[in-house]
Amino acid sequence: MTALTIRLPNSVHQKIKELAARDDVSVNQFIASAASEKMASVLTLDYLKSEAQKGKRNDFENYLSMVPDVLAQSGDEQV
Repeated sequence: MTALTIRLPNSVHQKIKELAARDDVSVNQFIASAASEKMASVLTLDYLKSEAQKGKRNDFENYLSMVPDVLAQSGDEQV
């Protein structure tokens, strides 16, 4: 495990302490969890962008052309 020193505004540090206590975890656990959640979010966006770049407009239009041209079912109308 690695130790890391960070500088936080006093107000942010105080709020983190309050939220960590409310969740019954240490400040370290709270910050590690928050960093992990942010990392997962960024990596997910990277993955989705990578997958989107693999898409081909012709494939999309081909599949879209297979969708039947019918009215929306009752309850599915656009509002």
